[in-house]
Amino acid sequence: MFIQTEATPNPATLKFLPGKEVLTQGTADFRDAEAAAQASPLAGRLFDIPGVTGVFFGYDFITVSKDGPDWQHLKPAILGAIMEHFMSGAPVMAAGDHAATHHDESGEFYNEEDTEIVATIKELLDTRVRPAVAQDGGDITFRGYENGTVFLHMKGACSGCPSSTATLKHGIQNLLRHFLPEVEHVEQIS
Repeated sequence: MFIQTEATPNPATLKFLPGKEVLTQGTADFRDAEAAAQASPLAGRLFDIPGVTGVFFGYDFITVSKDGPDWQHLKPAILGAIMEHFMSGAPVMAAGDHAATHHDESGEFYNEEDTEIVATIKELLDTRVRPAVAQDGGDITFRGYENGTVFLHMKGACSGCPSSTATLKHGIQNLLRHFLPEVEHVEQIS
């Protein structure tokens, strides 16, 4: 098994491409070892590596965030954990825990009269923004729309990325304004 790695715009996050499907639908974002171990054998295994602070699963990639040690010390342990997991045949997610629960639509907020605007925002995010963000090892989801401001949640490599503010303000905000003059601002929320 050959696992490719790619740098992301976030220097604290590296993207791993195992050459296999990781999740069939949705994404999964883990920011603490306890939640990871309960929901995913693979994420739990990755959090057992000292220095790992975040694990994110996409369709065909895994991004791992770190603190502390540099990548040259951490990368071999991560590659080994991913390889061992896939060779064992164990599931990525624990039985009964579906990735879609980590990409749920709950918690969204917007006024009923803005339903058409929100539908267009979601379509633009799904067709033009999310594929590009996934290339960098992350994901972005709609959280709300209120008084001309779109609220988005950034996950994976995008969470805590130094260039995420530029992505939001110059990329996504300009795109949404182009198609929807009602959009004035784009803000990141956790």
